[in-house]
Amino acid sequence: MNSLYNIALYIAGFILEILAFFNKKIKLGVEGRSKTFKILEEHLSNHDQTFWFHCASLGEYEQGLPIFKQLRTENPHHKIVLTFFSPSGYEIRKNTEIADVVVYLPMDTKSNTKRFVKLVNPELTIFVKYEIWPNYLNELKKQDLRAILISAVFRKEQSYFKFYGGMMQNALRTFEHIFVQDESSKNLLNSNHFDNVTVAGDTRYDRVSDQLLQDNKLSFIEDFVDGKLCVVLGSSWPEDEALFIAYINSITSDDVKFIIAPHNIKSNQIAHFVSQLNKKTVLFSEKNIKTLSEFEVFIVDTIGILSKIYSYANIAYVGGAMGKTGLHNILEPAVFGVPIIIGKNYKKFPEAFQMIANGGVMSIKNKEELQASLNRLLKNSEERIALGDLNSTFINKNKGAVIQIMSYIRK
Repeated sequence: MNSLYNIALYIAGFILEILAFFNKKIKLGVEGRSKTFKILEEHLSNHDQTFWFHCASLGEYEQGLPIFKQLRTENPHHKIVLTFFSPSGYEIRKNTEIADVVVYLPMDTKSNTKRFVKLVNPELTIFVKYEIWPNYLNELKKQDLRAILISAVFRKEQSYFKFYGGMMQNALRTFEHIFVQDESSKNLLNSNHFDNVTVAGDTRYDRVSDQLLQDNKLSFIEDFVDGKLCVVLGSSWPEDEALFIAYINSITSDDVKFIIAPHNIKSNQIAHFVSQLNKKTVLFSEKNIKTLSEFEVFIVDTIGILSKIYSYANIAYVGGAMGKTGLHNILEPAVFGVPIIIGKNYKKFPEAFQMIANGGVMSIKNKEELQASLNRLLKNSEERIALGDLNSTFINKNKGAVIQIMSYIRK
């Protein structure tokens, strides 16, 4: 199996180089990985003490950030190497202050892993949530270097627990310790003879709680909302937007404003979206040349401000679960005490199950259910506040993963 995996890696690398000619995102990754070793050689020396943080993409970075920040604070003389596999993580966080060096992770070939580990020589390695690279982990183990996995979630249908998953399960066994989000993950690992497992919860609860300590004021959003009720559609995909187009076009009240933050902010797609609305619509990119209070819909054609925008929401719809792309972060609006609506495909997201059971999150299957949910919440301020309070209380009760993980690291 190991030989097949290594052969597959070389084939995959070759295919990616071909696809890079036709796909901009793949091209960014291929070109970025080709520069990794040169960047590391320029920024690291044999005398450096280092930590290595690896995140598949932006979501995992945000999940690991509370731990990364704490380690940075407690170890100011260590150099931190942050790696991403996906351009969607690297391109957005390549200048983050949390790390001294940010690079693409080279393909998981044996030659790459030996060279990478030798250059970085991490005192501690932290992988976040899902992405497991067997050759990297085996090389760390071989060099007797510490590695932990944080905020992990496991399900019995994953490859680790299949008859063909021996190699991936062995890769998991290289971790010194595994911190999981829930008891079901721990029980599944325990049943497969993993004893080095702790339920620490999800570090994202700590991450979003930090948002309350920041200045979340956005004067242009205040100008747009103008004291009226505000519905925020965050990280939307076409399946989510189709429902909202129908609802926004049907609403007759002048007392409701809508803020839409699409996941994809390509100008042609946003233009197509706007063309389907019959309400006065303004873009973020137009905010300095328009009187925002005159508009009913605000389209966020930029990135990086959604978490602050949620602080202005009376109701939030979080996208991704109406289609098959995956539910986006429902904790971001929840921390501000906002009632939340999501789509129907959330089975891979334990926080969604828990928050639906807790009462502050509603799942809808179609535009009729969306209309009913929004109408009820818009008309009933007491219910809005009550459901929002359930969400903020839930976030507060589930904080603390950082304390557990850092206590272990400091041993």
